[in-house]
Amino acid sequence: MESFFNSQSYNQLLERLDSINPDNPPLWGKMTTAQMMNHCQEPLKIALGYNDKNLKSNWVVKLLFKKMLYSPKPFKKNAPTPPAFRSTATFNFEEQKAELKKWMQELYNDRHNPNRAPHPVFGTFTEEQWGILQWKHLNHHFEQFGV
Repeated sequence: MESFFNSQSYNQLLERLDSINPDNPPLWGKMTTAQMMNHCQEPLKIALGYNDKNLKSNWVVKLLFKKMLYSPKPFKKNAPTPPAFRSTATFNFEEQKAELKKWMQELYNDRHNPNRAPHPVFGTFTEEQWGILQWKHLNHHFEQFGV
């Protein structure tokens, strides 16, 4: 399985991000490219221990969805987005792209952190699971915009 923490996979994600332009139409969903880039920053921040969304654990969600996050199956198109992660405002494309790259770089540099805080909703992940989850999420949204 692909992992955000694998250098080749990480570099491919960066290349794909660079190939997105503001006019890429979504193949599904309603987000613009700038909204998608804003949205994609949040799981990276959570992996780095920033939970400014005040997320709380939910045993039902944890039971039903945790394994899906790092399974080999891709995320479903048009799956519902939790309200805390919806990006509906108008954002500057270049600013959001730079911010997404910044958070990607920070997490990649922190990839071997043995003291990573548990996910506020889903609990503890291994390093491998964090890497798979981050790759799957970015891949899902990059595919959403045709890259």
